[in-house]
Amino acid sequence: MLRRLTPVLLTLVVVALGVTALAARPDSGAPARSADFVVLAGVAGLRWDDVDPQTTPTLWRMAEAGSIGSLSTRSAHRPTCPVDGWLTLGAGNYAAWNGTRRVGGCPAAGVTVEQPDGIGANLPDQESVVAYNQDRLSWGTTPGALSESVRCSVAVGPGAAVAAARPFGRVDRYAPVLPADPAGLLGSCVLSIVDLGTVDADAPAVRAAQARQADAQLARVLAARPPRSLVLVAGVSDTDAASRLHVAVADGPGWERGWLTSPSTAREGYLQLVDLAPTALATLGRPMPERLFVGRPAVSVGGRPADLRAAIDAPADADREAGAQLRVAGWFFTLLAAAQVALAVAVLPLLRRARRHAGPHGPEPVSRRVVAAVELLLIAAALAVPAALLADAVPWWRGHHAGWWFGVVTALLTVGGTAAVRFSPGHGSTLGPLGAVAGLATLVVGVDVVTGSRLQLNGVVGYSALEGGRYAGLGTVGLGVFIAGALLTGGWLAQRVRRAWRPMVMVAVAGGAVVVVGSPYLGADSIGAIALTAGVSVAAAICSGGWLTVSRLAWATMAGLAVTIGFAVVDLRRAEAERGSVGRFLAALGDGTGGLTVHRASTANMETLVNSPLTLLALAGAALVWFALLQPWGGLMRLFGIYPAIRAAMAGTGVAAGLGGVLGGSALDVAGAAAALVVPMAALAALRVLDHSTDRTLPGNGRPWDEGPAGPAGGPGGGGDHPGGGATPDAEPGAPARPDAATGPDGDPGDPDPARPTAPAGRQAAGAGRPPRVPAQARPASTEVPTA
Repeated sequence: MLRRLTPVLLTLVVVALGVTALAARPDSGAPARSADFVVLAGVAGLRWDDVDPQTTPTLWRMAEAGSIGSLSTRSAHRPTCPVDGWLTLGAGNYAAWNGTRRVGGCPAAGVTVEQPDGIGANLPDQESVVAYNQDRLSWGTTPGALSESVRCSVAVGPGAAVAAARPFGRVDRYAPVLPADPAGLLGSCVLSIVDLGTVDADAPAVRAAQARQADAQLARVLAARPPRSLVLVAGVSDTDAASRLHVAVADGPGWERGWLTSPSTAREGYLQLVDLAPTALATLGRPMPERLFVGRPAVSVGGRPADLRAAIDAPADADREAGAQLRVAGWFFTLLAAAQVALAVAVLPLLRRARRHAGPHGPEPVSRRVVAAVELLLIAAALAVPAALLADAVPWWRGHHAGWWFGVVTALLTVGGTAAVRFSPGHGSTLGPLGAVAGLATLVVGVDVVTGSRLQLNGVVGYSALEGGRYAGLGTVGLGVFIAGALLTGGWLAQRVRRAWRPMVMVAVAGGAVVVVGSPYLGADSIGAIALTAGVSVAAAICSGGWLTVSRLAWATMAGLAVTIGFAVVDLRRAEAERGSVGRFLAALGDGTGGLTVHRASTANMETLVNSPLTLLALAGAALVWFALLQPWGGLMRLFGIYPAIRAAMAGTGVAAGLGGVLGGSALDVAGAAAALVVPMAALAALRVLDHSTDRTLPGNGRPWDEGPAGPAGGPGGGGDHPGGGATPDAEPGAPARPDAATGPDGDPGDPDPARPTAPAGRQAAGAGRPPRVPAQARPASTEVPTA
């Protein structure tokens, strides 16, 4: 009865863990009305390294009194050119100006502003811009949504006119430049948008002069600001092909001496360009057009250093790191993919010759030194991504040759991790390196996530704030490594306990990983948590042996669906501003706009599939597994038969990584990151299983047939792959051992029936059942205690 209820109980446990992880959400702290006027002042290209007390004294004093942050200027085009940035600011959504774009840089704005009455203005191109954003782009953006949400708005300068123009092109109040006394103009409407100029020069002296001119304009704005007003200064765009983080400063009631952040980033000191429009409306207490805005209102939080120079150094350093990350990440993953493909090719002949033969004929075995060297390379390859993540604890991006510094630090950490695995207890066993590598990878990623994901942000194997996709929690590569590490660790631990306890061990270990991935306070990846739930369910269903039957697959599917439905119900009951990705998608399906989300996800999947080096890692890993490791000579089928919990962990990893990538819009990136860890360890374990394929054990005490009281390893029972020496790994403690792959009661090859002692085939003795003594010369040359 209990055995029949086990799938039901495990499903309930996994569902409870998944929904618990996803249901709780931190308080967003959305601001209430705090000002009567809002002034948005933009400077295209302004960065934090342009700000200092001598060049920009006004901005320096404003930053000292107000709240500051790093602004990601993502728009619908990359890079975000000035006209795209201004349009995105006024839309509260990712927007882009239609027209041709110059390769490698930003063209001149080319915006026509007409003033037919001397009060307002008109943009004759606005109708085509609106049509372009709604018909050609996948964000459903409505340019001018911010100005439509207030009764009256002011624009000063052509960039501000683009932001303030209503969808039909009308600007309520317009001035091409700041008047001599701008107080009357800025006080005529509750919302004013001011174009302070552009900082785009490469020469330091020219750039400083441009920043100084913008600062002088800002001084006039601050002098004429209306009473009880919030002034927001933002570097609204990039100015060339290199994306950067830009300045964001807020000064007004309730914005004193803090860090700027928003629920869209969930990271102190970071906000997006699309957050400025909802911030303005929230500050004014105006209704929010939730379905038009993708940003969230910014807030000010404490914790900023008292010294402004120390506070500004943090976003400036983040800008340098983000820029270096974009340059280094491409070649790192390309080199990693090339190295793993080369290593896979080198492993093939070793697999062919790894299985030793007891007779006089057979291929000559490969030198032990060569095999040991290849094993170390496989361990190093599996640890490369965790080492690259850990490398961001060292400020490698501050040097002149950032890429070389990153390579040196990553290489040293990889060597250190490989040495730790090599000299760890149990390294000589078949599953020893796999368990050590999986544990290290899970520990590195898990500790980083629990401590705030500081290594993920702007890290080479993390995510970039310049891309605007994620600012906190677990990234795509980290998700793949964490999924693989957690499931392999669970499989390694489950293999060491009785068969009946294995599903519980798998659920306990990997279920904890679901909480880490899905909790908004930690991994903040609801799609990843749902995918991992399905993977855990598959792994728990088959970790005790047997095949993935229809009933077991059904329970796994039900667990994943139950988590999805449970979280969706909870998420849909929240306010629109508080919903997660699943709730927003289901709400979009309800109002008929879900097609845009599906289109964006499919487009992202296709772009990632074609452009990402991780695609090559995933395909190369799949090819090695299918065409080599799963072949009769490849050893993986034998590994799966002897260690069903490892088979379950790898199957669950495949399910979770595949679902997580496709549903999350990252195609094979999650699978590629998981393959970088799993495939080298699978190859190493297969090599060791093949090396022991002809060994034999005694049915009674697990020792080789001709060994004395101590096995060849010099200890009781020898140096087998598992507790109990040379006994088969699935035998219960105290049960007789078996020498070779018999079929257990559940049909799993190599998973023996503990109640049935079995002697080696062809050696069955009469009477007491003890086989005859085998001459020493007929035994294999192995000096290790066998495992299979």
